[in-house]
Amino acid sequence: MISYITPVILLFNEMSPYLLAGFLFAGFLKAFIPNEKYIGFIAKSDFRSVLWATFAGIPLPLCSCGVIPTAISLHKEGASKGAAISFLTSAPQTNIQSIMATYSLLGLPFAVIRPLAAFISSLMGGLLVNKFQKNTPKDETAGKCNKEDKKQKNKIIQIFHYGFVELLQDIGKWLIIGIIIAGLLVVFLPDDLFSAYLSNPILNMLIVLVIALPSYTCTMGAIPMAAVLMMKGLSAGAAFVFLLAGPVTSIATMTVIGKTLGKRTLIIYLLNIVINALLFGLVIDYLLPAAWFDMSIITDNLLCDSGIKEFSLFKTICSVVLAGLLINAFIQKLLVSKKKTDSSACCCADKEENL
Repeated sequence: MISYITPVILLFNEMSPYLLAGFLFAGFLKAFIPNEKYIGFIAKSDFRSVLWATFAGIPLPLCSCGVIPTAISLHKEGASKGAAISFLTSAPQTNIQSIMATYSLLGLPFAVIRPLAAFISSLMGGLLVNKFQKNTPKDETAGKCNKEDKKQKNKIIQIFHYGFVELLQDIGKWLIIGIIIAGLLVVFLPDDLFSAYLSNPILNMLIVLVIALPSYTCTMGAIPMAAVLMMKGLSAGAAFVFLLAGPVTSIATMTVIGKTLGKRTLIIYLLNIVINALLFGLVIDYLLPAAWFDMSIITDNLLCDSGIKEFSLFKTICSVVLAGLLINAFIQKLLVSKKKTDSSACCCADKEENL
């Protein structure tokens, strides 16, 4: 039993700082930047909204899990589904922090190709979603949230209430389900899965996709992992598939997208990521010079960053805080539901008395 629970706890521990940062940023965006200042640029289902959302991810230091609440928050505020998908795809891999980390460990070619591929994937994904998925208006809950926020004058209260109560109520359950499933994949996937297929780059890519799509991989954590896979014989193209697909797809991401943006949006999102990852992987393996992806350079870089996870007091504290916030959000949601039920019952009783 412990062997099944431990990966889930470790995964939650790894994700918690970035999730907290993402929820905090979403709350800050809600409190200090009025939606009329930016929603007009990303509200319509057109090319401009997708382009703006793609560019918006570049300066933001959001990781692959921290971007989830921010993207969903943008959609709740009025952004089109295509714009939300573009931001979700772009932000984790085109920010300066990610580019510099990629360069430091994998070299200049990867540092250039990775954000370029992410940028193209973001544009394509957003445009396809806007074309094939109707953009539904904000639901009643979002409207109520806006009314409540207008009553709140304290910006700090708005930040924490929106980021750590409202958003957690919306997507917390699906994040937990995704983390549990992703953690179990760590247990059930064999360690020698790649060994029999190292001589075939295309099979490498397909196997990497099967693993990368459902598993959670942090944007920064994916860099040393990709380097280690290359050291073990994985082709540069297949490693790039992992680098591009892993950080923007996971069971947690899929469940949240499917629940909040719709199943059709989720299907388009995944197909776009898979097609672009495979295309760029094939270009790297078959069209670009092999010298650009020299193993000796990667090995030397890894001596400085082995990517080995050690106990972190900071991450443990973040996990405890996030667990407490999730419990509080679920309790608050139950209390609100109970109040609504009680008020409905009272209304019905009053009507019966009047009759």
